[in-house]
Amino acid sequence: MKLADLATAAGLPIPANGDAQVTGFAIDHRKVAPGTVFGAFPGTRFNGEDFIEAAVAAGAVAIVARPEAKVEGAAHLADAEPRRLFARVARGFFQPVPATVVAVTGTNGKTSTVEMVRQMWRMAGHSAASIGTLGVTTADESVSTGLTTPDIVTFLSNMTGLAREGVTHVAYEASSHGLSQFRNEGLRVMAGAFTNLSRDHLDYHATMEDYFAAKMRLFDEVVSPDGTAVLWSDDDWSEQAVEHARRRGLRLLTVGERAEGIRLLSRTPTHLGQVLELEHEGARRKVTLPLIGAYQAANALVAAGLVLASGGGAERTFEALGRLQPVRGRLERAAISRTGAPVYVDYAHTPDAIEAAIAALRPHVAGRLITVFGAGGDRDGGKRPEMGRAACAGSDVVIVTDDNPRGEDAATIRAAVLAGCDGKAREVGDRRAAIAEAVAMAGRDDIVLIAGKGHEQGQIIGRGEAMRVLPFDDVQVARECTA
Repeated sequence: MKLADLATAAGLPIPANGDAQVTGFAIDHRKVAPGTVFGAFPGTRFNGEDFIEAAVAAGAVAIVARPEAKVEGAAHLADAEPRRLFARVARGFFQPVPATVVAVTGTNGKTSTVEMVRQMWRMAGHSAASIGTLGVTTADESVSTGLTTPDIVTFLSNMTGLAREGVTHVAYEASSHGLSQFRNEGLRVMAGAFTNLSRDHLDYHATMEDYFAAKMRLFDEVVSPDGTAVLWSDDDWSEQAVEHARRRGLRLLTVGERAEGIRLLSRTPTHLGQVLELEHEGARRKVTLPLIGAYQAANALVAAGLVLASGGGAERTFEALGRLQPVRGRLERAAISRTGAPVYVDYAHTPDAIEAAIAALRPHVAGRLITVFGAGGDRDGGKRPEMGRAACAGSDVVIVTDDNPRGEDAATIRAAVLAGCDGKAREVGDRRAAIAEAVAMAGRDDIVLIAGKGHEQGQIIGRGEAMRVLPFDDVQVARECTA
């Protein structure tokens, strides 16, 4: 494909070397080959503009960078926000893409929601995939691991790869980092969803308002102008999210107890799930959801909203809710102890998520709820005591352990969590030992919750060149401790 064609499609003037053939895109100068378009972006650790000369020497035909960047020997595609321009130029190269794309943002629930959307699309006969924290989950259930929101080149190339495999429907997680760094651009997104907002990532965002504004780029800019905003109506930030969608002129589909689109009339816990009574378009429906917990119901209903917004029929969509499968590491029942106590693993790593996981399990606890969790290093430190407070307020026994210490001292992290527990928690630094202790003390009527890591397969210790990832899977460890 010629550079001139990509420039024209992006609304740019044709550069002097417009006849140059574009062979690929890169944001890492070490991956530049002859014919590459290189994105030179200022970053928190590195400034891509420092590598422009190396990229040109390696054969880059165009550099996407700020107007003040020095570019010689290649076309300079300039913009004050080069990440956004890079995506605009790249979308003409990465073709084809799936015809139906939806996105989910929010603090909690993104992974479960996109995976539920994928499952419901599959039940409707579509070839579907989800992209997010679990990686890329394809139509045949295979998974390749990745970041919540990969870089823009990986994101677009994944989309093209999926389309070439016959995938027509994709749901992806839109994280605040990905949205603020324009990693989600370049596609027609026909519907976007907002789940909730609670404290997280304040090591990256200055304030909760800044964090929320990053999330709202989904409605402000990413969802197509003729698209739909699906919103969980019962969150403290929901009304503000609705205003963003309205200002953009998006169609609205609200979900929840205060909703007008899919209204949750009642929720009754059962032994292995819950019965939901719903109202949609004037009709009442009763759905048996085979997942426990209020937040699982919220995720499932937001997923149903996205399926409806992307053309799904109501009868088939609501029927599919009754056949949803648990999402890896999301309130996943990992094992049953020798005494008969179920052991659940959940990805909860914010105060709000811990509170929600505990609330989900509480109706099923006849004895004690025993919670094992820790906090990650090199992340928002202010949430640690709040996580401790949330765990101790809702649990009968709390064991504070290590999560992913990364570059911080693990004991210091545990101390910050314990500061919110008012002496009501015990400390066991070794995560395997903590899980073993929780399982050993659990009686027949008790439930064990292991929170924080969910689907993760390793424990991260150290940073930079000293970083190590030790094999560790909460689900596997729980099974070993109950064997």
